[in-house]
Amino acid sequence: MPEAGIEVRPMTRRIGAEIFGVDLNEPLGETVQAALHDALMQYQVIFFRNQHLTHESHKRFGSYFGEFAYHSGVSGLEDNPEIVRIHADENSTFVAGEDWHSDLSEDAEPPMGSILYMHTLPADGGDTLWSSMYAAYDALSDAMKAFLDPLQAVHDSNHIYRELFPDVEKKYPRNIHPVIRTHPVTKRKCLFVNASKTTKIEGLPKPESDAILRFLFDHVKNPNFQVRFRWQPHSVAFWDNRCTQHFATWDYFPDTRSGYRVTIAGDKPY
Repeated sequence: MPEAGIEVRPMTRRIGAEIFGVDLNEPLGETVQAALHDALMQYQVIFFRNQHLTHESHKRFGSYFGEFAYHSGVSGLEDNPEIVRIHADENSTFVAGEDWHSDLSEDAEPPMGSILYMHTLPADGGDTLWSSMYAAYDALSDAMKAFLDPLQAVHDSNHIYRELFPDVEKKYPRNIHPVIRTHPVTKRKCLFVNASKTTKIEGLPKPESDAILRFLFDHVKNPNFQVRFRWQPHSVAFWDNRCTQHFATWDYFPDTRSGYRVTIAGDKPY
């Protein structure tokens, strides 16, 4: 699909596309920005190869799509607070994203999207998987859709960061969002619960809430909803956080995997 001088190559039928013909180190015109936004809306996550980003070009690219969101649990770089370092090596005891999740879903206004630039990768391993929450919703029965549609769920990050940073006296975000949200741009419905942050469905007894959430957490793992990206040095992934979940595999210990991420602010799910 050539458009605005770029080429978009779909990776699966439901989610993911690689973008060619764009240098993200250079300022992008409005036509290219619009074409990339359209590709993101259609494919939910888009990928770029051979992009040697500086912090400034990384931030400039992100700024085309909205204001920056700041991570409620992890500090950004000292000189570039908009940028979070994503790093694992032989000293790591955990890695970011090692469970299916939607970034910062515990925030009152979860992010629109994230842009991850990886500059150092192991020789093999370290892939990231994305799952389409449009596809996950569409695959549910009409009866299950009708049951879930009015429900709301608790998204909480305290159980994660309290364990990681036990000496930090801080209360992390906890908010309630619809189980099924409507995408503000495409107007499509998508599933909006995730195993990492969603702890309870409001109004249901705990056994029922736990059973429904277990089903939904397993449901999003269906490979028919997914795309798997094999990183190469200096690759970029830009995903729509509102209609996807992702999972970072940690199958490369003790090798180094390192990069940077900016996050684009979103709005309150409805």
